[in-house]
Amino acid sequence: MMRTTRCAFLMTAALAFAACDDSDPTGIEPPPPPPGDAAAVIDSDITSNRTLYADTVYTLKGFIKVPAGVTLTIQPGTVIQGDYETLGSSLFVLRGGRIMACGTAEAPIVFTSSQPEGQRRPGDWGGLILVGNGIINRGDPTILEGTGTGASNPEVNYGGGTDNTDSSGELCYVRVEFAGYATAPDAELNSFTFAGVGSGTKAEYLQAMAGLDDHFEWFGGAVNHRYLVSYESGDDHYDASEGYVGRVQHLIAYQSKVLDPRTGAGNVSSDPQGFEIDGCAGANCLDGQDSEPLTQPVFANFTLVGTGPGVVDATSGGHGAVIRRGTAGFWVNGVLARWPKSAISLRDETTAARLAAGQLGLSNIASVENGSLLHTSSFSETLDTAAVDIRTVDATAASIFASLPADPSAADDFDWSLAASADAFISEGGLETFTGELAARAGALVTGTRYLGAADPAGPKWWEGWTIYADN
Repeated sequence: MMRTTRCAFLMTAALAFAACDDSDPTGIEPPPPPPGDAAAVIDSDITSNRTLYADTVYTLKGFIKVPAGVTLTIQPGTVIQGDYETLGSSLFVLRGGRIMACGTAEAPIVFTSSQPEGQRRPGDWGGLILVGNGIINRGDPTILEGTGTGASNPEVNYGGGTDNTDSSGELCYVRVEFAGYATAPDAELNSFTFAGVGSGTKAEYLQAMAGLDDHFEWFGGAVNHRYLVSYESGDDHYDASEGYVGRVQHLIAYQSKVLDPRTGAGNVSSDPQGFEIDGCAGANCLDGQDSEPLTQPVFANFTLVGTGPGVVDATSGGHGAVIRRGTAGFWVNGVLARWPKSAISLRDETTAARLAAGQLGLSNIASVENGSLLHTSSFSETLDTAAVDIRTVDATAASIFASLPADPSAADDFDWSLAASADAFISEGGLETFTGELAARAGALVTGTRYLGAADPAGPKWWEGWTIYADN
């Protein structure tokens, strides 16, 4: 009899990160999935609790919603396709709805294009969108980008949330591929969208691959993550704004090209970036760039590798980390490599003021093969790099990792572990003990490390087995 893998939770402080195992504390084995068909179509909202089984490939036709009070459960190994013919097909888990989707390294849950392998393109379908009751710093209503384009795609409001501990469910070992369709000009959907999603949501071991817009986007809220992978983004790999205060540890990003999207799916960015983090700007901000809550995330142990020179337009972009519009928060123990313009760009006076006030901090970061360490035409030079141990390392990106191929063709080509010959600053220059505001913000959820980057030299290769690398 098949045992259904579930997610158990390791509680730390007021919040848990999810860890998947296959134990059952009740001692009662659940029944096997029903025989089912080889394929099934989902073409209307999921209005009562439902389970998707691994023996069936499901195709989303349209903008499918999981409304309040409904739980969608997805078995490990299940494949869900966004229909290519029904433009923008997506899955929305709305405020009060829940998704329980925990795969395993051996059997990840995969959201992908309905096109066959070899014909898949960025923008083939929409994406996976979670909307919670978390707090944002824009007024109510705030309409989610990519919605409100017609009767089949009504507006989704994520403003007015009041609970940053809200739960939208569980995601672990989930992959989203070839997403990002634009439902309107310059309104592409993201691979993963977390709109006002609270810290009660469990979300780790997630990969986005070849999406047309941002791969991971947070609009406010406080959801926390571990173990995120982003390969070949159509825009930014990690994009947060509007009061996001979550904590994220162990992130990988890799960019080698400007993507070739599906015809008519939307515009690909000419300058994909690693981090693009905003406070608040534009309509409906409660107090301009000083709108509260401030965008104040913690990002720790990141390895973000860009294209190097001559591939993307680095006139206004091409940065490892763009921090702007009143952003606060902390970036620590990272590697930024091969970003053609700069490793770090602090963009404006308001953001510089956050740095001066101790609300923003960057420390223990290695810059490798970047156009420059700091973006010289911005406020980046207010950052005292020597005082916070941000250094340019005289090495190539390929030399500091166990395997970083010039022309990868499969996920197995990457080994993000540090090479034995890696510079000592990268292998031993991490911040191990957090103090002050960083310690307060990190809590028990993000811990210091001796090493820089996403991979613990003494730990498992956590990205292996469940991630992919594919052109089409």
